[in-house]
Formats: sequence, structure tokens, C-alpha cells
Amino acid sequence: MPERRSDKFARITANEAFDVIVVGGGINGIGTFRELSLQGLRVLLVEKNDYCSGCSAAPSRMIHGGLRYLENGEFELVKESLRERDALLQNAPHMVRPLRTVVPLRTTFSGLLNGAANFFRLPSKPTERGALTVKIGLMLYDWVTRKRRRLPKHELKMFGGSLAQWPDLHPDTKYTATYYDAWISHPERLGLELLADTVDVNPDAIALNYSSIGINADGALELRDEQSGASQIVTAKAVVNATGAWVDQTAAALSKADAPPKRLVEGTKGSHLIIDHPELEKALQGSMVYYENYDGRICILFPYAGHVLVGSTDIRVSSPGRVRCEPEEKEYILQSLSHVFPNIKIEPEQIVFSYSGIRPLPTSDQSFTGRISRGHFIEKLEGDITQFCMVGGKWTTFRAFAEQVTDAVLDELGVPRKKDSLNMAIGGGRSYPEDVAAWVDEFCAKHTLTTSRAQHLLDHYGTSAEDVLEAARTFHRDQPVTADCAYTNGEIVHLAMAEQVEHLSDIIFRRTSLAISGAVSFEMVTKIADLLAAVFSWSDARRQREIANVVNELEKFHGVSLAALKERSVKGEKNAYQHKSTHEPHVH
Repeated sequence: MPERRSDKFARITANEAFDVIVVGGGINGIGTFRELSLQGLRVLLVEKNDYCSGCSAAPSRMIHGGLRYLENGEFELVKESLRERDALLQNAPHMVRPLRTVVPLRTTFSGLLNGAANFFRLPSKPTERGALTVKIGLMLYDWVTRKRRRLPKHELKMFGGSLAQWPDLHPDTKYTATYYDAWISHPERLGLELLADTVDVNPDAIALNYSSIGINADGALELRDEQSGASQIVTAKAVVNATGAWVDQTAAALSKADAPPKRLVEGTKGSHLIIDHPELEKALQGSMVYYENYDGRICILFPYAGHVLVGSTDIRVSSPGRVRCEPEEKEYILQSLSHVFPNIKIEPEQIVFSYSGIRPLPTSDQSFTGRISRGHFIEKLEGDITQFCMVGGKWTTFRAFAEQVTDAVLDELGVPRKKDSLNMAIGGGRSYPEDVAAWVDEFCAKHTLTTSRAQHLLDHYGTSAEDVLEAARTFHRDQPVTADCAYTNGEIVHLAMAEQVEHLSDIIFRRTSLAISGAVSFEMVTKIADLLAAVFSWSDARRQREIANVVNELEKFHGVSLAALKERSVKGEKNAYQHKSTHEPHVH
């Protein structure tokens, strides 16, 4: 049984000394926690909210090499990204899958001079990219992966050759380029699996959500439990600051210097929409469309969770904080679709979910945000305790960035590296079947399940599906939460007990895909609250407060009103929710 929160604090009280404390439980912090723990160090991970609840909860859900980074001459970043993409395809095949991508092109030579200017870091304004420009980029993309190719090479066709497959593309399209990257189905769940793997490998490692750390009046590091208010003095030989957009604030809070450290991060805001539009989803034919908006900003559009994901914006922000997709951003994203499928009408009412986050990018004087590097680096701050600040980074390269900061910490501590994680399977990616259909059939027969139920378990938990099913059935309540819900009561109880759940929002937004898939209804929220209230012995007042917080978060930050939630409840009584789309992204 997973260790209880109180037991973790008891262990910390018994031994407050750690080799390293990692501050920040986003994907960079979790990756570093794992990497350091693999070296046999005693590591504490501290996250003020829930794991992967900040920027790590708001990615485009792509795992990619960064085709457009080539324009900025960032070859090393592209090379690193492609290596890490291929590693994730191998290590987490239950969540990271190949994604065929089509690039519609309207010109032949446009963008060559602009691309050259970007490459040599000369001032330039964004211009439309033509077929030759994209062809050169894709040739370089293929060249980088020539020795360890996992995905097909690119193709460039005259539009007539692609018309049969994508007939709804803009009629001005002259060419289409197709290539492969990857997508991630449940990024927050991947973070949770990394945490579980870490504790299995190194039981001395401790991870705490809803906790904070700072310097107290006596100049000591003090750990605070944000749930109970309890505090505990802790010590460390080094600190890793992995707080993303909040790196500068954290660096200042953990520094005893009179002057704050120099500014390291300048964020940009990215917003995405989830659209319920069967016609649009069908037009994609399981592929992602990678296209330019009128201002040169690259946008993406691909099938996701039975709907369509489209984004994103790229807006400078002056300070970090919780953000949402504003009306003007929704308008910007929706109008961009006319550049791709002009004859498919999309109404704002078809948006079932929106989300937004801040990219923790390095400070830059670039006027066009798309030119700001998506690379990452480590800033070492000297002091009583050396602080290693992780600046930049993205989901694709989290492991490589964690490896780099771990090597820096090991060098500081004089400790040799013991293990490498490049080829290390993650969670339910271990022993993943090559023949998924055969696995599903066998699983159905063995456990007397429907195909949709078996597929749901495999998609969410990989080869851990059997353990999850056994745990769910242990509670004798393995029935759907509601008639239209893909999750069962026993499954929810298992997640609550096994995955460090503290609030109803942890289940609705991160342990499950209920919110982002547009599936969540008011009935689901209340019934899941009932299950958690029984597990955690919540009072009725606490239960009502948790429901109100989820409803408020959905409305304020994700564009889902209480009226919409209640309307979904009514629809759910009439139609069972189809969680699995028939047009999932194409898998090669």
C-alpha cells in the first residue's frame, strides 16, 4: 500500500537530512527527482500545489523534435529533442505514440531569406514558409535521426496527390509535406508514474505535494505542510529550483543575499482549445495539421480524446500566475482554422474545454515571441546551500534536462553517476505489447470485460492495467461512476488511495482525463466527491467545498460553466459517453 502523508512527515522528522531538495513538482522537477534518486541519493521533492498542476498541465500534448527550432539554428536542441522523443516512444508507448503530421503549403520559395536571417540571428519579421523552406527543414529533421530511425521519412507532394486524403484543406494549398512526430495522451499521469517508479527504486526518496519550503527567521530551511500547517526543519547539501515560471521568485526566497538574483525567466502564455466537432475531426483523418496563422505563429490541430485540440497563442506575461484562455485568444485560435479548413464552420459553443499555461522561457530581447529559444540551461547560485536553477525546458526534453542538472549536482557533491535513464521504461510502458489488439482480446477474455473497458485501462495505465483492475474490483464497486463515464467507482477509489490525492480537483483534472476530454458533468463531480468523502472521511461541509472549488475552477479557468456541467448530466442520462474516438491520431 502506498505510504501515507503522515508517515512521510514522520520519516522526515526522524531524519531531516537530505542530499538534495528539489523544489517544484512539474515535469522538470519530477524528472530530476527520479534522476537524482537513481544515483542513490536521499532526495526530497516539494510541490506547493499538486504535481504537474502548473505549466506542466498546459502543454500542446506533443512530443516533438521542434521542426521550427531549425529556423533559429538550434541544431543541438533539435537533436536532443528527437533523441528524447524516440526514447519516450520506446519507454512510454502506452502514452506516447507516433503522430502523422501534415503541413499545408501555399507557396514554393517564400521564407528562404527570412529563414536564413533567423539562422544567422539577424533581425527579421515572420513570413509565410514555402515548400522549399519546409523541405530543407524536413531533410535536416530526417538526417538527424538517420542512425536510429523509429519513424518514417517525410514526403512532399503536390496538393493533387494529397487531395483524396485531405479534401477539406484550403483550396489555395499547392503542396503538402507529411512527417512524423509524437503525441502524449495523459502527461500528468506520466509524471505520476515517474514518481511511483522513483520510490520503488529508492525508498529513501520522498515526494510531497501541497507542501512548501522557505528560509525561516533563523535562516534554516523549513518545510511546511500546506494541508495541516505543520512545519519541520530540513537540511540539504544542494537545492534544485525547478519551479518553472516561478524560478526567479523561488531563487529569491531561498537566497540569503541582500540583493535578489538576476532575472532568469520571461514567460509567454500559451492557450489551447478542445473542440467537439465531428466534421472537423473527420477531416483530419487521424493526423495533425501543422500550419501558420496570419501573423506567422505556428498552430497545431489534431484529434484528441474524441474531440479536436487546437492551439496555441504565444503572449508575453510580466509575472507568473494562474492564467486562462481569454475571449480574444479564443477568437484568435478559432479564426486561424479558416486558414486550414475554410468550409468547416466552427462555433464558440463547440468549445468543451480550454486551458492556458505560462512557458518558462529564458529572458530574451526578441520582439517576436516565436523567436525566443525553447532550449534550457542551468544557472548555479552560490550560497550556504548551492542552488541549481532550471531555466526553460519542455515535456519532450524533461529527461535530458534532468540528466544535465543531476550531473551538475553530482559534480558539486563529488558523487559518481551510477545509472542512466535513457532506455529505462516508465510505469505501464514496461513489457508493453507489440500487438495491442491481441492483448485487449486476451485481457477481455481473462477478466470478462468489454473491449472499451479493456482499451480504457490499457490507454490510461499500460501494463499496470491488471493491477488497477484488481485494486478496483477489491472495493466491490467496479461500476461506472455514471452511465456515461469511462471510469468506475473502484478505479476512482484506487486512484485516490494510491496516487497522493488530497483534493477532488486532483482527480477531476490530473488523475483522470475527465475535464480535458469534455466528459465531466456535474453528476460525475458530485458522485466522485461522494467516493472521496468516504475514503478520506470528509465532513459534508468539506465535501461541498471541494465540489464548489472544482466547479469554480472549471468555470474561471477552463470555460466550462455550471450550466454546461448540469446540461452534460442530463445528456449523460440519455447517451453513454463514447470516450474512445474512432479517429484517434494515426499510429504507424
